[in-house]
Amino acid sequence: MRRSPVVLGIESSCDETGAGLVRDGQLLGHAVASSMDEHARFGGVVPEIAARAHVHAATPVVRAALADAGLSMRDIGAVAVTTGPGLSGALQVGVAAAKGLAYSLGVPLYGVHHLAGHVAADTLEHGPLPNPCMVLIVSGGHTSLLLVRDLARDPIVHLGDTLDDAAGECFDKVARVFGLPYPGGPAVDRAARDGDPRAVAFPRPLTGPRDDRYAFSFSGLKTAAARWAEQHRAAGRPLPVPDGAASLQEAVADVLTRKAVAACNDHGVSTLVVVGGVAANSRVRALARQRCDAAGIELRVPPLRVCTDNGAMIAAVGDLLVRAGAEPAPLDLSVDPSAPLEYAALHPVARGARALAVRDRLPQGRPGAVAAGRW
Repeated sequence: MRRSPVVLGIESSCDETGAGLVRDGQLLGHAVASSMDEHARFGGVVPEIAARAHVHAATPVVRAALADAGLSMRDIGAVAVTTGPGLSGALQVGVAAAKGLAYSLGVPLYGVHHLAGHVAADTLEHGPLPNPCMVLIVSGGHTSLLLVRDLARDPIVHLGDTLDDAAGECFDKVARVFGLPYPGGPAVDRAARDGDPRAVAFPRPLTGPRDDRYAFSFSGLKTAAARWAEQHRAAGRPLPVPDGAASLQEAVADVLTRKAVAACNDHGVSTLVVVGGVAANSRVRALARQRCDAAGIELRVPPLRVCTDNGAMIAAVGDLLVRAGAEPAPLDLSVDPSAPLEYAALHPVARGARALAVRDRLPQGRPGAVAAGRW
């Protein structure tokens, strides 16, 4: 039986440059270069610095992934790349690299939605996703509850999304108020080990009986934590950071897991998949395990190495698309920095490129049709 091609995945949506190689659902090798240290002194990601770092890291990271897999360029049978959402300049670097590789190797190119990559990351550890399954995506910019069927073929159903701050964004902003380093999520997790999660009664947003059952909102929690810190400092009292971190982490984990388990029960789904950078948080993992066990729900969480942004997860989506017989992306593939998650494949084309393509197909003497936008 003929084997599927080796798929190279490239990720460059934010501050990590990742490359991964997947075939038939198996991770062959991957490598990640992070520019996080360059952003730390600014307290967050600087888009221009991130894009420049991707330019320098793209080729070395692909070579490192190939070396990790024991493969060479000629073994690559398809290329998949993140086309959105993310930072525009950062995405463009990855797409340019992927186009160049696909063209020079003569292999198909696939555009991938970044969040679908996080979902597919779990398949590299636990195998194919159950159909259906409930997916909780939790990261610095996204918090969503999704009903997923066939990731490569079917539309992804949004049950709920964040209305303002995402969970990871809440961690980053409160960590700065607490005097903890960037990135805030790991810093809060470390500080919480020495704290009491019941020390501060932080709110649980949108968990009342009349609230949106599956939506998320962490702006109010962020504000409550900031005010708690300000009150201590205004009174001249030392800030008990471990207690604040543990209480904040408990509130976030409580809201996330409570809504995710409720969604599974409401929709008769027996598997919950928790993915994204915040899936690496120790309390989120522990509470999800506790509540899923109590509800008879199977919990799947990817290993830490593929929870944060990486090329392996993009290669995993590309591998699924190849095996599903999906149509490759056009050569004028562009980026969509604010793309909604509807399908795993994301093949945006720049308006100018599309207009030129249509103009070239028009009969002579009708340039006005393009100028008027009738295409």
